[in-house]
Amino acid sequence: MVFQKGSGLNLSVLVVDDDAVIRKIHSMLLENLGVEVQVALNGQQAVELHRLGSSFDIVLIDMEMPVMNGPDATKELRKMGVDCLIVGVTSHALSFEKEAFIEAGVNFCFAKPLNVQKLGCILQELSKPHN
Repeated sequence: MVFQKGSGLNLSVLVVDDDAVIRKIHSMLLENLGVEVQVALNGQQAVELHRLGSSFDIVLIDMEMPVMNGPDATKELRKMGVDCLIVGVTSHALSFEKEAFIEAGVNFCFAKPLNVQKLGCILQELSKPHN
């Protein structure tokens, strides 16, 4: 499946990463898929956004960040009742590290660089009307 700019996905995504370049790349990739994007610099900011009433269809969160890492933020979001799709992104390709992220509550875990086609398929599925 090929995704093009303006494909009209009516979704909102929170991109959580401490690296400004990665935030920009992920934001641009998602915006090119027609997704509304907001960013947070670490897990604590992501948790605080939800605590203040923001909601997202997807949280795309990095594993290693200062202040609050991805797994800790994911656990906190799940404790708060956040049930949106949480996608972990990590530069670690080791299976036990991905498994630890999944145990924290992410729905999927991708290694960097982000696989746009896989993410696009997930976004496409989420944007379909459900009965």
